[in-house]
Amino acid sequence: MAPPASNSTDGGALNGGRCIVNDQMGPFTVLYTFVFIISVPGNLLSVWTFIRSRRAKQRSLSVYLLNLLLSDLLLLLALPFKILKDGGAAPWSLMVFHCQASAVTIYISLYASIAFLAFIIVDCYLQDCTSLRSMRLQEVGFSWLLSLVVWLLLLLIMVPNMALPIHPVQEQHYLSCSSLKKDIGLHWHAMTVILCSALFLNASIAVLLSSGLALRKLLGSRREPQLWADSRRAAGSVAAVALAYMVSFVPYHVVRAPYTLTQTRVITDCGTRRQLFLGKEATLLLSVLHLCFDPLIFFYLHKPFREALCNTLPSCRGRGTGEEEEEADGGKGKDAEEEGHQSTL
Repeated sequence: MAPPASNSTDGGALNGGRCIVNDQMGPFTVLYTFVFIISVPGNLLSVWTFIRSRRAKQRSLSVYLLNLLLSDLLLLLALPFKILKDGGAAPWSLMVFHCQASAVTIYISLYASIAFLAFIIVDCYLQDCTSLRSMRLQEVGFSWLLSLVVWLLLLLIMVPNMALPIHPVQEQHYLSCSSLKKDIGLHWHAMTVILCSALFLNASIAVLLSSGLALRKLLGSRREPQLWADSRRAAGSVAAVALAYMVSFVPYHVVRAPYTLTQTRVITDCGTRRQLFLGKEATLLLSVLHLCFDPLIFFYLHKPFREALCNTLPSCRGRGTGEEEEEADGGKGKDAEEEGHQSTL
């Protein structure tokens, strides 16, 4: 074990001239563990419910929700490695494995969730917009193709971070993953951050546009009771998912760019590096929280999921197919029947 770190004059922790940024991970380890324990039952229940409802006619929304669940499961598999490393319970080989593989898997899952949440929000808006229902975004085949493109793009960007060679580093208690990377690895990592930030910006634009248009449609239908009811449901769905999206991912990306400058050694002041690292960990924890709330999104937005769950739970039985669905689907009339959007609210 490395000797204890000492405080330097600039507010950073130094150990033999090396800046230690990750020596305060105890609270984060507890919180990550809590999030993991809370999210496992909900996501396993989601998997089981999706399996139970697999015979339901597939819609574009169900494709995006299923891929969102896949990204959540990927994050659940990688999160224990981060918890062990940050808690100091991992052996050296497992710490290196986390830096090379499981940490990258966390970011693959993170950006997959960003993309699919954006698709879900756009799809919810399109379902209430009769003039745009013919768009290919809502075709099941195109939805699967778009999902495949997202996964392949993320793998193409992220996997080199796993494969590029690393420095042989002496065993140490506080391992910083960036210290393992050679120059080519640091450059690729910086490019990865830029490309993923571009993905986030494009997804955020789609989220903001869909939210704004849904609100505009809601305000424009105030004088027509039936249109108001339909628009209110659509705007509520869009607003709920958009709020979760913004709270989870915007703070992280505010901190991500300056933190990357510490990893690429542009920012070298130890105190600044420590503050940015703690900011990155706090906002990353906020991003991981979506694991706990995604099962609620599945239940709220996906009618076959709701029916399968309610038919299983005695306290809920009968709710998924009763007056709630009739009210939700009643305003759609023949248009909703013809377009096949009865799988949503």
